[in-house]
Amino acid sequence: MVERSPEEDPFLPTSPQMASWNPDAPRSCDCFVSVPPASAIPAVIFAKNSDRPRDEVQEVVFVPASTHPPGSRLQCTYIEVDQVSETHAVILSRPSWLWGAEMGANEHGVCIGNEAVWTKEPVGEGEALLGMDLLRLALERSRSALEALHVITGLLERHGQGGSCREDPAPFCYHNTFLLADRTEAWVLETAGRLWAAQRIREGAHNISNQLSIGTDISTEHSELRTHALAQGWWGGQSAFDFAQVFSLTQQPVRMEAAKARFQAGRELLQQQRGGITAEVMMDILRNKESGICMDSGGFRTTASMVSILPQDPTQPCVHFLTATPDPSRSVFKPFIFGAGVAPAPQVVSPTFGAQDPVRTQPRFQTQVDRRHSLYRGHQVALGLMESGQDQGQQLWQKQRDLEQEGLEAARRLLAGEWAPPPQELGALFQAFVERESRVYG
Repeated sequence: MVERSPEEDPFLPTSPQMASWNPDAPRSCDCFVSVPPASAIPAVIFAKNSDRPRDEVQEVVFVPASTHPPGSRLQCTYIEVDQVSETHAVILSRPSWLWGAEMGANEHGVCIGNEAVWTKEPVGEGEALLGMDLLRLALERSRSALEALHVITGLLERHGQGGSCREDPAPFCYHNTFLLADRTEAWVLETAGRLWAAQRIREGAHNISNQLSIGTDISTEHSELRTHALAQGWWGGQSAFDFAQVFSLTQQPVRMEAAKARFQAGRELLQQQRGGITAEVMMDILRNKESGICMDSGGFRTTASMVSILPQDPTQPCVHFLTATPDPSRSVFKPFIFGAGVAPAPQVVSPTFGAQDPVRTQPRFQTQVDRRHSLYRGHQVALGLMESGQDQGQQLWQKQRDLEQEGLEAARRLLAGEWAPPPQELGALFQAFVERESRVYG
């Protein structure tokens, strides 16, 4: 079978390679980062909206640190890879049918979010590592954003990226861009097949939105990136090498054009707050519906959101806020902190289906299962009331905001040295807020 790139056939939904170009297909996410002096406090602040199929459930899962015997193998969503001897503790927000994650953090203060992207490199349907698998693997295996970048590019070189990225018989495939952050800096990593380019962000505010954004300011790159572009006739070798210009599609599909508008809106929202960016500012940006950053359109929407505070002072804990529910404008960002007493919050963990899971049976995704966790179910009812405009819905929304403000205040007091609870209490903080939100929904 001959693979065609989107540039050759950009709007043909029946093309096997390009099933992802259906107009209802989800292809929008937004990631943001603020590095001092753009932040209001001496901390890197990370944020992401995960925009996915409308009814897809996203769960929040804590995976403790672990050691593994030599020769161990690890089953990811579709393929196995070699396991490493030691993996770090992670908190993940992930579509509940797959192994990887849309966004997450590890115990060392590394945060990563990924985005779908299409380039001149063809997207095949062969099963390999999903971008979401690469994200989780990097979190489990790195102590810094740069190390995470090396993990991803190494795995990409060895295993490639591929496979359907949605729970549906019709394949939806794409390549990935990543925003990686730690306590001191951030990196943008953009891929095209096994090829890639990366840009280091040492200060200021930055965002990515489903398109190549790295131009000539490349900090590091795949060793064959330029020779490949030359061989394909995409670059003549005389002009400055602009990665986005060289590898982006000449004719962009409609939704990729829409991503440009979201990217520009996100950049403007960050610039308006430059020097004063806080976790609360990032939450407001993620809730911005006018720009499309808070997505609710057709067959997809923002299914989960995350904001993280990564203090530059290594003695201070990182604080991660996760919703575990769709539509951040009507959800609660709940604080998670790595600590000795961290335990899973069962209310935000989806049921499992073992060998009978549609992702495990062949052919895949021929049946559907109910993956809703208990908080998602309660939130669905509340969301309906809030969207109706009824008084009861307004009261629920106010209770959400009050609960969220408690979490933000707890984080402020903790980082200001005004509150010093034992590690066990910090580790139980997320579960406590999940339980309180559950009670709000009855």
